[in-house]
Amino acid sequence: MSQVLMPKATAVWLVENTTLTFDQISAFTGLHPLEIQAIADGEVAGGMTGLDPTTNGQLTKEEIKRCEADPSARLKLSPRDVPEPVARSKGPRYTPVAKRQDRPDAIAWLLKVHPELQDSQVAKLVGSTKSTVQSVRDRTHWNMQNVRPRDPVTLGLCTLKDLNDAVDRARRKAAREDAARKKAGLPPLEPPTGAEAVDPAEADQPDIESADANEHSN
Repeated sequence: MSQVLMPKATAVWLVENTTLTFDQISAFTGLHPLEIQAIADGEVAGGMTGLDPTTNGQLTKEEIKRCEADPSARLKLSPRDVPEPVARSKGPRYTPVAKRQDRPDAIAWLLKVHPELQDSQVAKLVGSTKSTVQSVRDRTHWNMQNVRPRDPVTLGLCTLKDLNDAVDRARRKAAREDAARKKAGLPPLEPPTGAEAVDPAEADQPDIESADANEHSN
């Protein structure tokens, strides 16, 4: 039986962009109705980017409208003729040469939008190194004057699933650490900030025209 790709991200999009009931979204994604309600209340998947099921062929707009008009109706997954993608074996992420010059921009975006991510997670997402992430963070990157934050998913450096999974892991780890500090009677950690990674005055600078000189060996 075919299943929904990235059910939680799909549920986030359906909650935010349709008038479908929690039960309808639950039946389609396979998530519990209470989890759908928690997503709607902002208690679950906070900050997660929704996945539009109409753009990847899982649903049609007509099917969504049909079920919005009839709360008792159930969404039907559109048939897919394309084969399921084969999972990539573990190993370093390969970044095409043409996209390597975009990595500092992607790093700046991740540091600004998802400051909870560790440097190692950011490096893994965009196929870079921790030293390059640190140079963008402390603004010592050799081409910092041309760096402007751009979404790595849009740039094709990582998938939406990889990004959401990394953010989920980072937030779970932060929650565990806060719980441990609270149990030990210590004050909670200050929330991380990525403001230092990007200068708003430089946000409209042109794209990087040369590849990251620190990563030619990658």
